[in-house]
Amino acid sequence: MFILEGNTGVGKSTFLKLLQEHAPEISVIQESVDSWAFQMHGQSLLGNFYENPKRWAYTMETMTMMTRVREHTYHQVHAQPASLMERSVYSGHYCFAKNGHVEGFFTGLEWEVYLKWMEFMVLDTCKPPRGFIYLQASPESCFARLRERARVGEEAVTLEYMEQLHDWHEKFMITREGIDPRVAQVPVLVLDATVDLRRNTAVAASYVAQVKAFMQDRIGSEQVVPARVASGEFTENFG
Repeated sequence: MFILEGNTGVGKSTFLKLLQEHAPEISVIQESVDSWAFQMHGQSLLGNFYENPKRWAYTMETMTMMTRVREHTYHQVHAQPASLMERSVYSGHYCFAKNGHVEGFFTGLEWEVYLKWMEFMVLDTCKPPRGFIYLQASPESCFARLRERARVGEEAVTLEYMEQLHDWHEKFMITREGIDPRVAQVPVLVLDATVDLRRNTAVAASYVAQVKAFMQDRIGSEQVVPARVASGEFTENFG
């Protein structure tokens, strides 16, 4: 199993759709945003967090952790080798939860309890992926895309918050600062996500080929398929 990472609004959904259309041999596992973004007991957990992070950070991060651990442990057993999961328990911790801790959204007690859950549910239970694929783009670019998609619950997101998340993603995926050694040793394929893959078919073709080659290298003798994709096979519209 491989994991796709990147800041909010970076274009993970578009990239996964690209792979589904032009690399169907790669199994795509999409993020369960519905588990926390929409209505639970008459409330949007994600919306509540953005509006009042100090009140909802612990609830939000433990809920997302439980959801992602359940998915991760299932797919690490049942998914085929060439599977790509959108976001993970690792970015949930090293980017979102850590940012919340630094910004003072957790009380001291909440953070200690959260860390105990992290150690038990993630580091002791989840098997690290074969590789990460990191979609890298500026926070300004991600913020513009987030505003364009206008997803319910994200109205209160600020550029400052996007800049903070960008910095944490860079520490997680590039410099590997403060990362558990079991996770830090996992290789990363970095792709420039400032490019509009819906319009630039040549770059889109190159990225599909790079992902296939990266997976083939990590899987080894297990078959993935040749990493050759002609740009002419792509259409101009990825939806």
